[in-house]
Amino acid sequence: MPISGMTGFGRAEGAQGGWTWAVEARSVNGRNLETRFRGPPGFDGLERAAREGAQARFQRGQLTVGVQAKRSEGAGSVRVNVEQLERYLAIGAAYVDDGRVKPPRLDGLLSLRGVIEAEDAGLDPEVQASLEAAMATSLAVALDGLAVARREEGLALLPVLSAQMDRIGDLADQAAQTAAGQPAAIKARFEARLKELAGEAASEERIIQEAAAMAVKADVREELDRLAGHVDAARELLASDGGVGRRLDFLTQEFMREANTLCSKSQTGALTKLGLDLKATIEQFREQVQNVE
Repeated sequence: MPISGMTGFGRAEGAQGGWTWAVEARSVNGRNLETRFRGPPGFDGLERAAREGAQARFQRGQLTVGVQAKRSEGAGSVRVNVEQLERYLAIGAAYVDDGRVKPPRLDGLLSLRGVIEAEDAGLDPEVQASLEAAMATSLAVALDGLAVARREEGLALLPVLSAQMDRIGDLADQAAQTAAGQPAAIKARFEARLKELAGEAASEERIIQEAAAMAVKADVREELDRLAGHVDAARELLASDGGVGRRLDFLTQEFMREANTLCSKSQTGALTKLGLDLKATIEQFREQVQNVE
């Protein structure tokens, strides 16, 4: 399975025994896996199902799972709120007595707010368990849909990350070629400076010794070797299965450390420019890695 992103959305609906419900699951980037749940009162097992379902499917991301359930009006019994009805009759009595309005009809009274109330006598435990199981099934479908959306994001991210990694590899190769010319550049610059200060007293032997010492300090072969190793490791991670976001994030820190050292040791403008290009590309890679599970 290729890499996955952390942004996505999944939805599922269901109905049973006079109830209808809708489940929505969405996620955004997150360093760890966090699941927030909101559901209908009385169905406490759904939160556990949501958390366990998220842990079984995802490794990182901030998830929000919501279940909205509604019982049809005909599924429960109703009663007439006599107290509220009497209040309406008392308020209108004066208007009826002086003939300003006609006596109210029963159908009109029953349509007034608060006169008809639904009675919730509670659900039979077996009925409730069956409903909760059906809602949990829809919840799993929504989480599966979210997983598909996250994998689709991963498919879209993969060519972007691969292209950036290729760019980093190319820049590291160019830096290796450019760095090979540093000793000669150091010697030429040091020779010119020493002769400017000491004139003919500057011996060739001393120039070679001092330039060699400076070249050792400016040697970037170790940094370039480590960069090449990090490129290989990143490519392996991009081609592997499972959540690799944390490891890629760690690698970007190592990439940046080597690029910073490369810039600090650079003795030529060309190598410095390559180092800065490396840092810019690594930063772009790091930003995209934040989307990887």
